[in-house]
Amino acid sequence: MMLAVCSVWLLLVCLVLYSRLKVAAAAPTCTNGQAGCHVLSLANLFDRVIQHSARMHGISNDLHSEFELYFLPSKNQIGRVSRNCHTSTILTPNGKENAQRMAREELTEVILKLLVAWRDPLWHFHQSLAHNHEFSNFSSNKSLEMSDMVHELRKGVQKVIEKMKMLGIMGNSLGGLGTSESLLAPDSAEWRLMKDYDLLYCFRRDSSKIQNYLKILKCRIVPEHGC
Repeated sequence: MMLAVCSVWLLLVCLVLYSRLKVAAAAPTCTNGQAGCHVLSLANLFDRVIQHSARMHGISNDLHSEFELYFLPSKNQIGRVSRNCHTSTILTPNGKENAQRMAREELTEVILKLLVAWRDPLWHFHQSLAHNHEFSNFSSNKSLEMSDMVHELRKGVQKVIEKMKMLGIMGNSLGGLGTSESLLAPDSAEWRLMKDYDLLYCFRRDSSKIQNYLKILKCRIVPEHGC
């Protein structure tokens, strides 16, 4: 009898724990503590965007390698890449030390500008691969994933900004940065003149910058968390 009662009690405890875990898993994450969602710390938000940027850069590396295999044997395009990136008009810090010396608002602005600048080019790059039968579905799917990841990363960085403003770490000088077309440089349509390989080379370079800038920003603001 006692064994049966204990078994029933244990089953009830497991059901309660399971239901709580299910609710927790279904609850969305948020930065400001709205009802029905989990509040993430600033360090956790940084970790998420850094991990996301690492995956995005990894995909760009994979596609770049595939393009090398495609171009090198027949067209020998590798040695003739112009590398005139459409994002060259965005002033980015050269090297880790210069990035560390930038004001956190300025470094955040650089990150957002790079992400916004790649929104349209990556979408058109995906369309180009989707209609090119010489490339595999793997390449087309990866290019679409890369385009989506830029969009999601931009949203994640904006959540980091919201959290920093809420904590008083960053002022309101950024305003609506990252949501306006004004972030795009006047000659931002130059990417239309770039070949797919050039565009992919430039994105691989910029995605690496974004990842490094996010790491630097995190270590400056929450250095006690994994820096």
